[in-house]
Amino acid sequence: MLNGYITTLEAAQKWNISARQVQILCKNNRIEGAVQINRIWLIPADVSKPTNTYKHQSQSL
Repeated sequence: MLNGYITTLEAAQKWNISARQVQILCKNNRIEGAVQINRIWLIPADVSKPTNTYKHQSQSL
């Protein structure tokens, strides 16, 4: 843990998902407070796993 942050691998182990899925969640701004430094994502250690509910935009026809 680095100053209150964990890596994607540590978050993946904590949340029982793949590290790649954590990276995708970070990239899509689904993890509050996640920051990217170069190619490494840092995630606040106290943040909860995002829910699986996605916000869909309604499309008008």
